Amino acid sequence: MNSRESGQREMILEVATRLFAALGYDGTSTRQIAEAVGLNVATVSYHVGSKRELYLAVMERAFRGFADEMEDATRELTAAPGEAKVVALHRLLDRYIDFCAEHPEFPALWMHRWLADATDVAGLEPVYVQPLAQSVIDSIAPLNVGDADMDFTVISMIWCIHSFVQSGVYDKSGERQGPENPRALARFRAHMHTMIHRTLGLPGEPPRV
Repeated sequence: MNSRESGQREMILEVATRLFAALGYDGTSTRQIAEAVGLNVATVSYHVGSKRELYLAVMERAFRGFADEMEDATRELTAAPGEAKVVALHRLLDRYIDFCAEHPEFPALWMHRWLADATDVAGLEPVYVQPLAQSVIDSIAPLNVGDADMDFTVISMIWCIHSFVQSGVYDKSGERQGPENPRALARFRAHMHTMIHRTLGLPGEPPRV
């Protein structure tokens, strides 16, 4: 693949990511993607294959970007001894919040799947989601003096972060406040640290943000 073809393929993946994140897999057609990129359908298919193949490429690309960003935090959490895991867990939580806030298409893609989008493209969760979630669960299980359900604790963390990034919260005037609002993001971050800290019964106080 020459540089021109490589550039076109990357552009297709970027546009497809935005459309799948906004409209879902079922709500996006190859023609819409082609028109948004400024190419014809045949050219799009030449570069990325079928719509299903394009979706798989988008999901892998999105997850690889996430995994690259979270690799150090996950490794630190796994290797940290004793109560150092508490600090590492809170750092991982911050990294997760920051990544999703900076790349809202990532939680959007997965939230569409939560709502039964792309049901004919099965098997992504065991490949991308479960291994990382299980790694976190296994790493922090020894800290769980609060007898929390570890599976639901980690999944609840994911649900909350993805939902806040996509939907935000409403203030007293009824205005939506999402991660683009620094004060709302700081409040959400502090809430998540407190929630995870208290749920697991971790020693000391949650970090101040």
